[in-house]
Amino acid sequence: MRFSNTFLDEIRDRVPISNVIARRVSWDKRKTNVSRGDYWACCPFHGEKSPSFHCEDRKGRYHCFGCGVTGDHFRFLTELEGLSFPEAVQQIADMAGMPMPLADAVMEKREKERGSLIDVMEMATAFFQDQLQTANGAKARAYLRDRGLTGRTIETFRLGYAPDSRNALKEFLAGKGVTKEQIEACGLVVHENVPVSYDRFRDRIMFPILSSREKVIAFGGRAMSSDAPAKYLNSNETELFHKGNVLYNFARARRAIQGSGRDQQDDNASGTIIAVEGYMDVIALHQAGVENAVAPLGTALTENQLELLWKMVPQPVLCFDGDGAGIRAANRAAELALPHLKPGRSVRFALLPDGKDPDDLVRDEGRAPFDKVMSQAKPLSEMLWSREINTGKFDTPEARAELEARLKQLVAVIADENVRRHYQQDIRDRLNAFFQPQFQNRNSGERRGFGGNSRAGRDNAAKAGPKSPSLISDRLARSGPVRGHRDNTALRESVLALTIVNHPALMIDDYDEIAAIEYDSRELQRLWSAVLGAAAAVAGPHLTRDYLTERLEFEGFGPLIKSLDQQVRNARLWTATEEAAMEDAREGYRQALAFHKRAKALRRQKMELEREIALATEAGDGEAIVQLIRAQQEVHLEGVRLENQEAIIDGFGVLSGRVKGAANH
Repeated sequence: MRFSNTFLDEIRDRVPISNVIARRVSWDKRKTNVSRGDYWACCPFHGEKSPSFHCEDRKGRYHCFGCGVTGDHFRFLTELEGLSFPEAVQQIADMAGMPMPLADAVMEKREKERGSLIDVMEMATAFFQDQLQTANGAKARAYLRDRGLTGRTIETFRLGYAPDSRNALKEFLAGKGVTKEQIEACGLVVHENVPVSYDRFRDRIMFPILSSREKVIAFGGRAMSSDAPAKYLNSNETELFHKGNVLYNFARARRAIQGSGRDQQDDNASGTIIAVEGYMDVIALHQAGVENAVAPLGTALTENQLELLWKMVPQPVLCFDGDGAGIRAANRAAELALPHLKPGRSVRFALLPDGKDPDDLVRDEGRAPFDKVMSQAKPLSEMLWSREINTGKFDTPEARAELEARLKQLVAVIADENVRRHYQQDIRDRLNAFFQPQFQNRNSGERRGFGGNSRAGRDNAAKAGPKSPSLISDRLARSGPVRGHRDNTALRESVLALTIVNHPALMIDDYDEIAAIEYDSRELQRLWSAVLGAAAAVAGPHLTRDYLTERLEFEGFGPLIKSLDQQVRNARLWTATEEAAMEDAREGYRQALAFHKRAKALRRQKMELEREIALATEAGDGEAIVQLIRAQQEVHLEGVRLENQEAIIDGFGVLSGRVKGAANH
């Protein structure tokens, strides 16, 4: 049975090649980078002790640097497992969840017709190229020269010219034996609601649009006449061309990335894929040496085009003009990307100087200014934050609450729960910093917020003042529940994390509450992300301690887990250890979680009271200061009571002794 290239491409795209190969190899933990889809193993085709077999999901290819074997999904199965090609296709299709195509005459006829349409598009491309070099194309050649394009660049992108004629292309193709139906199927003529069809592209510079297999599937045309109703005109949707699924220069940019010898994404313009706004931007950048740029086809970026970018690199850069329209387009792209973020997969944003596009920048000043813009690309989180804090003043509690609500609503659409949780934490950190008073000396009269933005906390505290009384604040800061990363809080977080690692079955009953825990420790934040990811990958009964610790050690968390275990054993908190009975682990975990939540609430109260005391002091409101200090003292006493209560419970736990083994070993 013959399979269409469309079907083979689709099942290859749906199944990462690492999933196919992983059934026959064990990935090397040191060299493999899972988040980037970059895998290493000992070669299954020849015996070796050190891993020289490499596969990359974004390329869909494998290669052994020892024996030289190379191939794709199908070749791996046919050569290693001895399957026939149809059997290999069947296996990949099953993994992709796609039915096999029926072996019927209609399908074969359709595939043959697609091939003939490709041939027609190639003939049209050659026609346009030839026309550019004739007397009719003189004006178009002059325009391209004025735009700074060299003859080599024009040839590389196969630019051409559609003459100002209703029948020139149609008659040329008819003379080559192309039928009327084929010309219409390629979208080369307009035939709706008119008795006689005529050429779709007239008096336009022609930009061939290539498929991922580097076949011409459509055209874009730039009008030479200022009176044309549309400056740029694309081919209509056809059997070959679906505008929202194609990026201009995709195949060439992908080849540039694959040939760059970079396994990881750099921060400069050469180490990623750059999405710009138009054909001429792509071509001008290519001529300046930036060969890894692509562009959507005259419309806003689509979800499918975003997926194409992610197939090439985990963090493409979206480049927009720095004017109002460009920033609005960047904001739309940010909202488009949010639901589809995954660990290690995001986008960055580069904003050009106002009034400049990439074509202008490299033509006037060379590549260096563009590289500088790329080096300053912002992450998605920063783009969203900048947009929201520039929308107005936040001088009232209601305005600040509205800002917080908008940000929470934005990130709620992120489908991946791990990424969503980290974005929620990022929002909390930014809001705390943005609204936290940071005073300069009393004579400066200014108050700064997050990132040095003097609009933070704007008019509600425009003048600086002395900080809140230090005695109460220092005493409160020394209490266990509010002292941040110091001993008790760090130990409590260690108990929470290690209990789940040793008793993952606890997650089955209380997953939502457990998954929402916020850790202060950066190390534990990373560990927790890996724990939740591992838990999401298996069904409940298979979520065992052995499975979880093996996954975590594979991802490099072995030393951290060992350190946590030693910490809790030294503190005699046996309920977090592997030896604790499940009922004791559950009870100890619930107690630790309750203390953790209350401690964080006290810390937030402390910060808010300090801020209010500072504002009241500046305003000279003595009555409010007295009330606020009294409230601060109550928070401090609550912290002391919480510490004492926790110590009593911990002591009872150690003495109860329901363990399978000693607390220390």
